Amino acid sequence: MENSKLIILDRDGVINHNSDDHIKSPEQWVAIPGSLEAISRLCREDYRVVVITNQSGISRGLFTINTLNKIHQKMLDELHHSGGEISAIFFCPHSADDQCECRKPKPGMFLEVSKRLKYSLKDVYAVGDSVRDLQAAATAGAMPVLVETGNGLSSIEEISKHDYEPAIATVPKFKDLSRFVDNLLSAQC
Repeated sequence: MENSKLIILDRDGVINHNSDDHIKSPEQWVAIPGSLEAISRLCREDYRVVVITNQSGISRGLFTINTLNKIHQKMLDELHHSGGEISAIFFCPHSADDQCECRKPKPGMFLEVSKRLKYSLKDVYAVGDSVRDLQAAATAGAMPVLVETGNGLSSIEEISKHDYEPAIATVPKFKDLSRFVDNLLSAQC
């Protein structure tokens, strides 16, 4: 881990198309064009990619952990074909009613990543498509980034209508994960 950089990604709306009805099967998991290639590019530049995702469909009985594992296996398989990999996937199976510490916008999963990987989140980008992704990242000390895919456009509108902390109000915005990675990697050259 010493020589690699860490980046944290939300799943639905960042890597794959989002659904208001949840992604309940591997067949419903469809990558956003360019997202897998963007992750592969990060891997080639020695980034360690971690996914943090709320999956309340489990607690709601919409799908099982076994099905979630199959969905993630499809994502990992497709990513492998693009030459990339994901180092770890952290998920919260709880609904908002459960009041757990891991469900975004709370920072529990981010703090768990930091603890398990022994990695400070101080200079770590966390890419999401919703305000709760940004809030969790900022609270945990990571650097939130918003993409316009998934819930991104409605999140931009929500941010403009409310008085959020500066880390949210002035969050960097990109069309999609691929554009963010273009910007990140070109800044390092």
